[in-house]
Amino acid sequence: MNKDILKYLEKHGFEALRPKAVLFDMDGVLYDSMPNHAIAWQRSMEVFGIRMTLDDAYATEGARGVDTIRMMVKKQQGREIDEPEAQRMYDEKTRQFHALPETHIMPGILDLMAQIHADGLTIGVVTGSGQRPLINRLLKDFGAYLTEDHIVTAYDVKHGKPAPDPYLMGLQKCGDLKPWEAFVVENAPLGVRAGVAAQIFTIAVNTGPLPNKVLADAGTNHIYAKMPDLAEAWHELISDCR
Repeated sequence: MNKDILKYLEKHGFEALRPKAVLFDMDGVLYDSMPNHAIAWQRSMEVFGIRMTLDDAYATEGARGVDTIRMMVKKQQGREIDEPEAQRMYDEKTRQFHALPETHIMPGILDLMAQIHADGLTIGVVTGSGQRPLINRLLKDFGAYLTEDHIVTAYDVKHGKPAPDPYLMGLQKCGDLKPWEAFVVENAPLGVRAGVAAQIFTIAVNTGPLPNKVLADAGTNHIYAKMPDLAEAWHELISDCR
């Protein structure tokens, strides 16, 4: 058995890893969208006098947008804002994002989903976004493998990543599963921390500029350099669970 799986089982006291679902993050995992998000964050927050760097955008990736905004306002302006005000600011970020060219599907992801689907596992998406156009695009691009009732958005939970709530909701939506009955696929430290906090075997695919150490320090169970590597390793990974 894979040594990372053994470590995971020993850590949590689980008898076996028997995945019935794979829960994917969206940005930076399903879509090569983080460069556009970083631009949109920088441009939109500048409107409100908030300086958001490229590193800030990647470090807060996966969190609910309103939570990121409230944190940045508190940090830079020393004031607390309520969720409606943060939502108005996030609406500007959404506008800026959709003004940019459409992002591409991440290389390797369709191959991976086809394998997962062929193995009879449910595919879910757990995202900190909640914009209807993005949900519609998910269903258009991945409709052969994904249904809307298996999508968790920012509006399904009160506490976003790095809290475990989004991935716990993903387990619930995919059939009231237990943590040892799923994989999480993430690319960002906050998302990794959320998957790990939910006690799900969490796979990091490092599609961004952060060093592997950041994802390792967040607690990921295994790291791949790019999505095609995970697609290539899928058969062996699933075999180690049987």
